[in-house]
Parts: sequence; C-alpha cells; structure tokens
Amino acid sequence: MTQAIQKTLRDSAAMRWTALLLLALAMFCSYIFMDILSPIKDLMQETRGWDSTAFGTMQGSEVFLNVFAFFLIFAGIILDKMGVRFTMILSSAVMLIGACIKWYAVSDGFIGSGMETWFTNHLNYIPVFEELGVSPFYAGMPASAKFAACGFMIFGCGVEMAGITVSRGIVKWFKGREMALAMGSEMALARLGVATCMIFSPFFARLGGMVSVSRSVAFGVVLMCIALIMSIVYFVMDHKLDAQTGEAEDKDDPFKISDLGQILTSSGFWLVALLCVLYYSAIFPFQKYAVNMLQCNLTLTAPDANSFWAGDSITIIQYVIMLLVAAAGFASNFQKVKSRQYGMLVISIIALITYCFMGYMRQSAESIFAVFPLLAVLITPILGSYVDHKGKAATMLILGSLLLIACHLTFAFVLPMFKGSAVGGIIIAYATILVLGSSFSLVPASLWPSVPKLVDAKVIGSAYALIFWIQNIGLWLFPLLIGKILDKTNPNIVEGLKNGSIAAEEAAVSYDYTAPLVMLACLGVAALILGFVLKAIDRKKGLGLEEPNIKG
Repeated sequence: MTQAIQKTLRDSAAMRWTALLLLALAMFCSYIFMDILSPIKDLMQETRGWDSTAFGTMQGSEVFLNVFAFFLIFAGIILDKMGVRFTMILSSAVMLIGACIKWYAVSDGFIGSGMETWFTNHLNYIPVFEELGVSPFYAGMPASAKFAACGFMIFGCGVEMAGITVSRGIVKWFKGREMALAMGSEMALARLGVATCMIFSPFFARLGGMVSVSRSVAFGVVLMCIALIMSIVYFVMDHKLDAQTGEAEDKDDPFKISDLGQILTSSGFWLVALLCVLYYSAIFPFQKYAVNMLQCNLTLTAPDANSFWAGDSITIIQYVIMLLVAAAGFASNFQKVKSRQYGMLVISIIALITYCFMGYMRQSAESIFAVFPLLAVLITPILGSYVDHKGKAATMLILGSLLLIACHLTFAFVLPMFKGSAVGGIIIAYATILVLGSSFSLVPASLWPSVPKLVDAKVIGSAYALIFWIQNIGLWLFPLLIGKILDKTNPNIVEGLKNGSIAAEEAAVSYDYTAPLVMLACLGVAALILGFVLKAIDRKKGLGLEEPNIKG
C-alpha cells in the first residue's frame, strides 16, 4: 500500500534557496543605500557644503525615529499582527519612499527651489529635543542635509522592519533544514552590500568626468525599486507555500509592556545590551567615515587620466574579482573534500591579493576600504560552527573587543606615521581593515547565540526588541558625535572654510581623525571590560556561555 506524499515549495531545495535569495537581495540593496553617501563625504562637502557636523547629523538620523518614536518596537508589533508577507512589502515601500526623498534632497533640482528655502528657514529649533541635545536638526544646517535627514529617517524605519522580517522568513522556509547555512548566507550577501557601495557610489558620482552626488543616490533608489520587486515576488511564493500547506503564518508573542520588569532586572540582559551597543557603535558609525579617514591619512596620487587604472572598466573588473574572493572563500567552508576546500581557499586568497593590488594601482580610498567585509564573509561560517560545536562564546567576545581596540588605535596612531609612504600606508590600511572585518564576524557570531542563555525564554522576543532599540541609540549618537568631534578638533579647517583661506576640496581630505578614533577605541575598551565581567558571571552562575550550543 502506497501513500502519496505531497511535495511543497519548501521541500524543493531550489525553491527554498530562491526564497532566501529574494530576501537576501532585498537586504543587500538596503545595505548599499544605508551607506550610499559614506564613500563620498568629501564630495558632499565640496558640492553641497556639508561640514562634518552636518554629515554626521544626517547619517545619525537613520535611526532617529526608531529610537525616539519607538518605531522599532512598533515594527515588531506590525510583523506579529500582519505576518511576513505584508511586512516585507511594507518595509520595502517605506525604504523606497525614504530613498526618493533623500535623492531629491541632494539633486540639482532641490537647489534654489521653494523646498530649499523652506528648510533653510525652518527646523532650526525643535522644542524639547533641542533642550535635551538630541535634535536631528540645528540652526545653520544646510537645507539639503535637513531634507536628506528626513528621508533617511523614513528609510531607517523601513530597513529595521525589513531586518526582523527577513529573519522570520528564513526560519519559515528553512526550519528543520539548512537554517544555519541560510542565515550565514543571507548575512554574507548583505555585508557584500557595504563593499558594493564603497566601489560604486564614487563610480557613479564621478561618472563621465562630471561630479554629481545625486547620481550615486539615484543608483541606490534604483536598487530600492529592485528590493521592492524582490519582496513582491517573495510575497507570491510565500502565499503559494501557505496555500499548499494550509498553515497560517508563524507568529511570535508581541512585545509586552509587562515584560519590561522581568527583562530590565536581568543582569544578563544588560550585559548583552551594553556589549551590543558598544561594539556596533564602534563599527557601523566608523563605516560612514572610514573612506574619508583613509583619504586624510594616506598619500594617494590619482593615476593618469588616460591610463587603464583611471578608466571606468577597472571598477567593474575589480568588483568581479571581489565577488570571486567572497564566493570562493564562503564556498570553501562547505566542501567535504579537503582538496576542493583548499583549492577554493587558494582561489580566494589569490583573488584577494589581486584585488588589493588593483586598489593600490587605482589609488582609491573607497576601493581600499571595500575589503572590509571580505574576510568576514570567509570566516563567519567557521566561527558560527565553532560556537555551535566547541563553545567559548564569552572568550570570543573578549578577543573580538581586543581586535577592535587594536584596529582603531592603529588607524589613530600608526597609519598617520606612514603618510608620505605610498606603499607602506596602504599595506597598513589593508591589514587593519581586514582584521577589523574579522572582528566584525567574531563578536556577532558569539553575541547573538548567547542571548537565549541569559534571558528567560518566555521574554526572548521582547528582550531582542529592547536590545535592538538600545543598539539604535548608539547608531544614532555616534555618527553625530564623530562629526562634531572632527569639527571641534580641526578648528583650522572650520575657520579656513569660513574665511575662504582653504578650498572645500582641500579641507575635505585634511581632517585629523585621531580624537574620533580614540573615542571608538574607548568603546572597545568598555566592551572588553564587560566581556570579562560576563565571563566571570558565567563561571560563577554556570550560564553555559563557554559551552557548545550543540550537545552530544
């Protein structure tokens, strides 16, 4: 007697991975737009008059509504009530709206418009927020930066909503299957968005020899349209899956105010939340200034305008090589035959060396920093597997914090010593950026799996919502602080711009970044101390942080 077994889309590996690809591509596009202006900070100062304070205030605005209007928590409630499909479409639409506003703010059409006049004359004083020192605008802030900040706030609401929605979608399609691999693959592709942004944002801004910062943002808007299309296709696939299984969409318990007491009295929660905000505040805000920091500390000589290294085609070639580095390195983790594994690693390493050489020949700060996520893509699966099978999460948190401190102090004190050395400075920069990228994998791989061991399972969803909210406070505050500190510690540049004794082009690449980098290193020191405290508590209370996630 035979029994027919009905196959669903989820049972097909091709369909599962297609669903993952749709979700991952949406996040890939959003990560690109998130940092679309980061590699062209110098051009924003030259063409739009954004000093470091204006740039930092605009960059920090991304998470303003998530922090001060509690939208991050509302996003969780929307996801719970409306499900993955609706929330994915909504988040993509919200991101696209915010992206369009930001594009218009930096476009030539905004200059001289009634909108520019309105923003120049308004939003110079926001009651209560001004008194608390948390206003997203200030008197004298360029109108384009104010309007761009408004768009970025809306985009930020959408991208945080998308982040939690994508995780739920992956769980739905991969539960009981290759979930860890799926999560790692999505994270790897999303982080490649950072590298893609660093390469293509300056490429479009300078395309054809004419500088136009709006072209870079327009490129991001096109990608957000693609993200919306990916979300719509996912909607159709997910709806068909539910029709096949007859299941309703998975839902978690919503955030409850009554959970606050239990969560806020947990020492484990506070340790994880503080570690999270300290570590991520030393990474993500730094990304927004990293290219300009390299421009200010490296001796870069533009190649001859007629040479191969100055052409547009080299950008595409270098990007293809970068994809080869990431793909071969990531795939090497999943080869069962040792010869294939080592072969993939060799290909990845050779491609990485080739990429770095091309970055040197191009004398391009943005292509140098673009190596940041490449080592992370290679080692994230290794670290995740190590924590699953061997444990040592608290030790990895400590190691990650040490690497973070070392990298920021190297940028602050060692890299400037090599200014004037065309080769030495770039070697130091590449090595430090790659190590920082590995640290970026080390901490998340050990931090997030530790949360369920520290917080009661009944309030885990609410605890994550609060942790993300606290994290967003740092992501709002530190881009703003870096910008303010840059202007305060470089008064000669600020004054020179006011009296016209220094050109905007020269000022944009002349900042001394020592003070902001020391501040970021201090965040690493605080995270290191908390890591030791967490390890001591684990030893005392037997929380199991040093134990493997997979038993037996």
